[in-house]
Amino acid sequence: MLRWAILVATAAAALWALARLWRVAAIGAAYRSKVLCSIVFGTGRTIDPQHVEDVSVDSYWPLRIFRSRVDPVARTVTSSLFGLRSRTATYRPGLGATLFLPTGNSGGFGEARHSAPGEGPPRIGPSMASLNARTTSSVQRVIDRAFTEPNPKRLRRTRAIVVVHDGDMVAEQYAPDFDATTRLPGWSMAKSVLNALVGILVGEKRLSLRDTALMPEWQPPDPRSAITLEDLLRMRSGLKFSELYSDFSSDVIEMLFNQPDTAAYAARQPLSFAPGNTWSYASGTSNIVSAIVRRTVGDRAYFDWPRAALFDPIGMTSATLEPDAAGTFVCSSFMLATARDWARFGQLFLQDGVWEGRRILPVDWVKFSTTPTTPSLLGNFGAHWWLKLGPEIGGGTDAAARIPRDAFFAIGHEAQTLTVIPSQRLVAVRLGLSVYIDAWNQAEFIAELLDAL
Repeated sequence: MLRWAILVATAAAALWALARLWRVAAIGAAYRSKVLCSIVFGTGRTIDPQHVEDVSVDSYWPLRIFRSRVDPVARTVTSSLFGLRSRTATYRPGLGATLFLPTGNSGGFGEARHSAPGEGPPRIGPSMASLNARTTSSVQRVIDRAFTEPNPKRLRRTRAIVVVHDGDMVAEQYAPDFDATTRLPGWSMAKSVLNALVGILVGEKRLSLRDTALMPEWQPPDPRSAITLEDLLRMRSGLKFSELYSDFSSDVIEMLFNQPDTAAYAARQPLSFAPGNTWSYASGTSNIVSAIVRRTVGDRAYFDWPRAALFDPIGMTSATLEPDAAGTFVCSSFMLATARDWARFGQLFLQDGVWEGRRILPVDWVKFSTTPTTPSLLGNFGAHWWLKLGPEIGGGTDAAARIPRDAFFAIGHEAQTLTVIPSQRLVAVRLGLSVYIDAWNQAEFIAELLDAL
């Protein structure tokens, strides 16, 4: 009997291990293909796709055993683990990289685009045309330190920093092989861009923060029909969603790298809490909002609308939102832009949504966005903007206490950060590859920068 029990347990363990390997192979291939496709075709960098830090260093080392095939004509990247669980990402001019899954829907793109906005050299613009003469040696020392590596076991890999003060770019620096024309991913910084897109539609009265029954499957008597647009923006929808990147079976990993329709996957989740009562950060929420924006704008105009409504008016010519296989922008995670253009976006919010005399965002939208969400821990979150830094990047420290209370932040995977401090007339962008996110101390950087200014 004992012998049979051991055999059964061994067989069960072997099946579990094979099932996990099968999933890891699919997720690893998907991640590698998507990230490489954005880098190879979208960032303007010249790289060897088999030796890219973004898919090989630190905790990404398992991805080294995957192999990728780049087709420069079709603009695709296909990756697999020893030929198993192959996944392909395709780059489309103006739309960036999209991961297409074997069973996915690729019919959401409509007709081919006649132009490719965002593909030409990024425009610098009148207010950020050159480094201002007010740049000081003390500011430069802060910037220089940001590119150093104080801990060789936890590398920061800062790639770009742009600082704008009083509307002038007072500091700009790049790591080797990066420059002012390099488009870089913001990851979850895209959530704050989504906030702006929703604000534009609210200002046009095409959406209301009180709107309910927002998804086709959320109709009465479904309890999810009570979720408001404001609940979604404030991450208090109550929907079940696990935002755990270390678990390959979590919702966020499944949604981004194993589902053709990110919004539909997130919208299918049941309620864990009553809408409006509990704050829980969830990337799925952002993709639901992105789908709401798509239905509001309409498929015919959708792909060009963010550029016409937001990017072009403020000169963000490099900005590229990337859609999923269903054709909906993955506004939780996938957007490329130069460091200067990320700074432009921050400057728009510093200027209360007005750019060169033109109101882009409705009156009081910035105030709404930066008002603490009541259920959020210590009031650290507004409406798709962070109001305080997390402890992993210096929040809760003496340095964080020196940052003015009106500061707010867009923060992304690998320590991408956009800081806006209206009282100090300051916008600061830091982009990099801090795979171990605690390698970068944003609070210390901002506190030192404020002292230097």
